[in-house]
Amino acid sequence: MAGLRIALAQMNPVVGDLQGNVDHALDMYASAVDLGADLVVFGELAICGYPPEDLLLKPRFVADVDAALKRFVAGIGPCPAVIGTVTGTAGALRNSAAVVCDRSVVGVYDKRDLPNYAVFDERRYFRSGDAPLELFEVAGVRIAVSICEDMWGTIGPHAELAAGGAQVIVSINGSPYHHDKDTEREEMMAGRAGSLGCPVVYVNQVGGQDELVFDGGSFAVDATGHLVARSPLFVEDLRVIDIEVAERADEPTLPVIPVSRSAERARPAVSDPVAPAIDGDTELYEALVLGTRDYCRKNGFSDVVIGLSGGIDSTLVACVAVDALGSEHVHGVAMPSRYSSDHSLSDAHLLATNLGIDIRTISIEPAFSAFESMLEPSFAGREPGLTQENLQSRCRGQILMALSNEFGWMVLTTGNKSELAVGYFTIYGDSVGGYAVIKDLLKTRVYDLCRYVNARDGRKTVPLSVIDKPPSAELRPDQRDDQSLPPYDVLDRILSGYIEQDLTTEDLIEAGFDADIVRRVTRLVDIAEYKRRQAPLGVRVTRKAFGRDRRVPITNAYR
Repeated sequence: MAGLRIALAQMNPVVGDLQGNVDHALDMYASAVDLGADLVVFGELAICGYPPEDLLLKPRFVADVDAALKRFVAGIGPCPAVIGTVTGTAGALRNSAAVVCDRSVVGVYDKRDLPNYAVFDERRYFRSGDAPLELFEVAGVRIAVSICEDMWGTIGPHAELAAGGAQVIVSINGSPYHHDKDTEREEMMAGRAGSLGCPVVYVNQVGGQDELVFDGGSFAVDATGHLVARSPLFVEDLRVIDIEVAERADEPTLPVIPVSRSAERARPAVSDPVAPAIDGDTELYEALVLGTRDYCRKNGFSDVVIGLSGGIDSTLVACVAVDALGSEHVHGVAMPSRYSSDHSLSDAHLLATNLGIDIRTISIEPAFSAFESMLEPSFAGREPGLTQENLQSRCRGQILMALSNEFGWMVLTTGNKSELAVGYFTIYGDSVGGYAVIKDLLKTRVYDLCRYVNARDGRKTVPLSVIDKPPSAELRPDQRDDQSLPPYDVLDRILSGYIEQDLTTEDLIEAGFDADIVRRVTRLVDIAEYKRRQAPLGVRVTRKAFGRDRRVPITNAYR
């Protein structure tokens, strides 16, 4: 039984920051060498960050990635590394893994199975790898290299690599998060390892990239599928593990490229290599925190501003923002109108006190009254209604954007997936802003996460009055959400089926939902498509979010 010490370099790259990514990778590499690693493994497209999208259509960008790879290669000594990069030229690009040792590229593996579903559109940019497969001998062990999707299919290059003599399969990944996906990955790769009869080392990217969150959770399973190492979720991590590798009596049938020989080097003891798992509300909340933190910081925003209404949605957004950026970087604004209840203001101020953030109160009444006066000649003789409600929301949007312009704070919008789905928001009003933290959370899950915050903190960070009171936009006297929408526990189950499971109106009625409610809800979803297209992006936490996942035509007569 041979042994191999592998470093899982779970890195948070910045798309397009080629120099920064290479510098960071080399720092992690040096630390891994100090820990006695025989091989250091980075994630998919770690040189340029994943996904680079249409940057790949720029020939200069591709050339700069190649130059960055050369700089990385120049910093690699006798301990080999595997890192994701782009190879080829415009029109014939490959998503590749470079095997590097002693300041040279000793081999390249090109991704074969290019995903083209959900948030993935790799066939827009890359060609599938078609070069003959090879193995790489590292410290006396035959290593096979694979990239992400190539390991997910039951039929793929992994079977040929194992049959051809591989003793360990190393898979580099840019696998984005949705709820419970880490468990899905571990179970999938455990099955692969068991059927192939060789260990699998799975290294994933971590970090937020626009609406995507990469959760990390890199891991290794032995030849029986037993989990032997795991990196934590949502943080960078360098995890050194010792993999036991069975000797193989049969001769390899694939070509074997010598990379490195066994070397005598200091090998500090490896402490518990399996990081604790997190799941449920903790996992979901931490995904929101990471997505928000990285979107702000990678785009140069240190501070954010939030309209605090005293409601459940703005409350959760404020909690996430504080955990993402620190309380000193979060600014709340209460914007009461003639319809605002006393408890809305008091709840907003109590939340701000509990979170340690500053809060200011700016009444929208002067602006709202001015709009009413300006429009009165045009609206004469008409009863006040939805237009006046939307005017109030747009006044608030203007105030938030003015503060953003003046102080450089990013506006975090507070709409949830339920509201976004049925159009229960004001375009150019409460939808304005730079990032929509909870846009992929149904309303019932917003309540769950607020309760989670209180349980985690062991105190009433979220005032109980915020959780207990009926939700309301407070745009007219005694307004409640359930006057305009079905109860959220009913609405969210319909929305989950219609949006996330791609069921039709007829499917939902056949499943037992009230026909009139279903027809009303699905109609609202359909006619709000144009509004959603103009809303800011936000953290994706489900299998199907609005935006990259769900691409329904606005002009569309299918019902």
